[in-house]
Amino acid sequence: MSGVAERLEGIRARVAAACARAGREPGSVTLVAVSKLKPAALIREAYAAGQRDFGENYAQELRDKAAELADLEGLRWHAIGPLQTNKVKYVAKAALSFHALDRLEVAQELSRRRQDSPIPCYVEVNVGGEASKSGLAPEALGPFLESVRALPGLRVEGLMSLPPPTEDEQVARGYFRTLRELARQHGLTGLSMGTTHDFELAIEEGATLVRVGTAIFGERT
Repeated sequence: MSGVAERLEGIRARVAAACARAGREPGSVTLVAVSKLKPAALIREAYAAGQRDFGENYAQELRDKAAELADLEGLRWHAIGPLQTNKVKYVAKAALSFHALDRLEVAQELSRRRQDSPIPCYVEVNVGGEASKSGLAPEALGPFLESVRALPGLRVEGLMSLPPPTEDEQVARGYFRTLRELARQHGLTGLSMGTTHDFELAIEEGATLVRVGTAIFGERT
């Protein structure tokens, strides 16, 4: 075995400890195991250890894994990477939720393609103002939400961000607090923020979903 189950147990303990420090219930945070570029066998190991929420960055990889692992009852897929309009059909069919919505044309295509219940979406905000990152500028969030909320087939659940990496805890907390405040201003409760390197800080600052890959599945090649 690869050690996935043991690492998952350790991450869950850290999630619970972070929740305790913040005065929150562990059940208030969903752990999304980011399985991009990892084989289906490792996902099966994580599933056997009780994990149900998995995140994929690439739409076609999500499509293929959803088909290969269709026998796993209750498995929930989260599409967490930027999405091209010609790949929306894969996410609309396979994903429980979409964590990187930042373009109206993608929202419109999701709305058109979604057949069953509305897909919960997290709007991506570029809180660090990085030119190399996707996501909306904070000042563009209001008009975008107004347009997206009018579309059938999707539901805005909250906000998502992937802030610049930093070793400074206070700087990291500042990014998370910015996203939390933006969500509050716009009447949203979902916060998809925090990865392997900073998920505990994100939980302490209000994250409702954390996206952890390397600490569960190991480094990617």
